[in-house]
Amino acid sequence: MNNVFTYLKEYGALTFKEKKFSAVDSLILSQFCYLKVDGMVPALKEGAEAVTLCSLSEHPDREKLFADERFEKNNRKLFELMCESVRFRDIGLNHYVNIVDEEIGTQFSAMTMELQKNMHYIAFRGTDETIVGWKEDFCMAFSGSIPSQDYSVVYVTQVAQRVEGRLCLGGHSKGGNLAVYASMHCPQEVADRIARIYSFDGPGFRPEALACERFQQIRSRIRKFIPQSSVIGMVLQSQEKYVVVRSRAAGILQHDPYTWIVSGGDFVRSGNLYKGRRLKDKALNEWILSMSEEQIRRFVDNLFNILYASEQDNLIDFSKEWKQSLANMVEAYKEMDASEKKFMIRILGKLFTIESGMLLQEKK
Repeated sequence: MNNVFTYLKEYGALTFKEKKFSAVDSLILSQFCYLKVDGMVPALKEGAEAVTLCSLSEHPDREKLFADERFEKNNRKLFELMCESVRFRDIGLNHYVNIVDEEIGTQFSAMTMELQKNMHYIAFRGTDETIVGWKEDFCMAFSGSIPSQDYSVVYVTQVAQRVEGRLCLGGHSKGGNLAVYASMHCPQEVADRIARIYSFDGPGFRPEALACERFQQIRSRIRKFIPQSSVIGMVLQSQEKYVVVRSRAAGILQHDPYTWIVSGGDFVRSGNLYKGRRLKDKALNEWILSMSEEQIRRFVDNLFNILYASEQDNLIDFSKEWKQSLANMVEAYKEMDASEKKFMIRILGKLFTIESGMLLQEKK
């Protein structure tokens, strides 16, 4: 099946003047943002000159780019094809930020890319392999804002002071949420420079967050894309319009953008989400919104206390030592206070009840 690799082979020889910047280009840059460029791309605080994308291929620490073993093979191929292409090899990379802080509970990373003179793309990294990053995602369900969202506003504001011209913002997964959030909350003069906002299977926002006037101002500039069995992108999805993309994977594996089908320079679109998935997504969102902030916070804290008991701080090490990790988690659950166990079972039971009720109603 054709995907972003096919796109790079077919259109990589064309500049952005010869072929207009597209949503597929945006997805490629959003995925590139997952590469570990620490020490290779100038940090935001340095104020140094940008480096070209292709220059990273000659960097002594080049192999560190592919440190995330979950996507090592595909990320390597993406990088190589981008380096070979006229379209991407000479784009400037700058203002890199990467923050992982367990104390405040955040995982945030962003990079600015100069596509043409007076045209910059700000890419926000989605959730990486760190456990703290996944916990922060869960916190989106109950918090008015999470640390990454606050960082995204500061980042866009500071970058806008250093570059000229139009801005495009985008990201995959949590990165897509950050792109929308930053556009909603950055200074008005910065928001006026934002031409497009891309969210690739990024979670939405609680209803009260979308009630603000600034969301209405940027709404028409948001381009949201989700696969047919979207889970992450449909969390708290309400007011944002979206396009459904066909994927060659099944279920939650469709969250991987390398599985999204591309043909003729664009995503291959589908009419709607799978019917069964729509019911499950509706049940999940009703479950989230039915709980108080205190209940959701308590649920997330308990869940991740069990996960932290695995004694691993990232999913890669968790997978390598999964037997011991699971054993530690089971032991942590056994030692949990009886009242907290009952609370967890009751909350999960509520989700089952909501979903079962919807399925029954659908059958009728």
